[in-house]
Amino acid sequence: MNSLYDIIGIPFGYLMYLIYSLCHNYAFAIIIFTVVTKLLLFPVNYHTQKSSARMQLLNPKMEKLRKSFASNPQRLQEEQQKLYQQEGINPMGSCLPAFVQMFLLFGVIDVVYKPITHILHISKNVRQAAFKIASELSGEKGFDFKSLRSELITMEQLDKHADKFTNLAENFAGRVNEFNEHYTILGANLGKIPEFHPETWNTEAVILFCIPFLAGLAQLVQSIYSQVHQKKTNPEMQGGGCMSLMLYLMPVLSVVWAFALPAGIGFYWIWSSLFSFFINLGLNHYFTPERTERINEKEKEKARIYAEKHPEKKTFMQRMLEQQALLEQQQNGGSGTSNSNKISRSEMNRQNRDKIKEARRRMAEKYGEEYDENDDDEE
Repeated sequence: MNSLYDIIGIPFGYLMYLIYSLCHNYAFAIIIFTVVTKLLLFPVNYHTQKSSARMQLLNPKMEKLRKSFASNPQRLQEEQQKLYQQEGINPMGSCLPAFVQMFLLFGVIDVVYKPITHILHISKNVRQAAFKIASELSGEKGFDFKSLRSELITMEQLDKHADKFTNLAENFAGRVNEFNEHYTILGANLGKIPEFHPETWNTEAVILFCIPFLAGLAQLVQSIYSQVHQKKTNPEMQGGGCMSLMLYLMPVLSVVWAFALPAGIGFYWIWSSLFSFFINLGLNHYFTPERTERINEKEKEKARIYAEKHPEKKTFMQRMLEQQALLEQQQNGGSGTSNSNKISRSEMNRQNRDKIKEARRRMAEKYGEEYDENDDDEE
């Protein structure tokens, strides 16, 4: 796990170093860092919001499919995947932002835990010597160069016993002491872990105590807004119990985790949630139904042109359909036996009518003609 923090933390460390060299305050550097990363991730957020808005356009069609194949879940899944393919929509597209946010969090944790490495750029040998001294002073024999908290413990011990580190090279004591003065928010050290019951309720303890709750509150505001917007745009959305649970669970987890990590992590969560809220607010106002309809038509046309130019390349939904067909064949023992023996005659007739409708619709699209399903129903 430490190697993962190191790999992801290096590029974020250089970014934080550049920002800190401009503002010379770690709290302000975290705020600016959050703004920069949100701007870098804006294309991902835009793509996600666009996919979500386009998915909302499919709600009437999806509801029609659910009614038509209520008694055949497998067929319903197949038809839903076909609809996604026709519309050029990847239903898994919303997973990307969650992965990117997790990737980003690993980098932020490494930067906050290792300011001596990423901000001061102290060499490895000097850091190891400082860790040895800090280990003896703190009595925590278990931490070494690979320990994630080694640098914060060292900074804490240097603040208490500065004379013990004066003989280290690269002016270690002077540089770390100077940095400690700027590693704060309103005088509270962001490298310290907030305590629910501190020994002394001074100004620093109060500020550190408030950071986890502010992080949870910011997360709650973002979650409430997201749920209200989803219910407004999709009144028929189900699963409210699960969503309500997540609505309150994530803010609570943010508070719990912020009390177990350095205050700099919780401080970052506060601003990350606030900026995400404003970005989502702006994008939701941008993707009006009219604009989404125009975007949807352009995306469908782009998908159609791409499919014609690259017939050998399969889309995500095409691969899903093929894998499902292969799975069905394996379940049937590879004998080619269909599921028609397991369903009623009326269901078979309905499936055949649907296949005929699909074939007529495709022929109409091919020759530029209009196709009305009501004509088939009258027959």
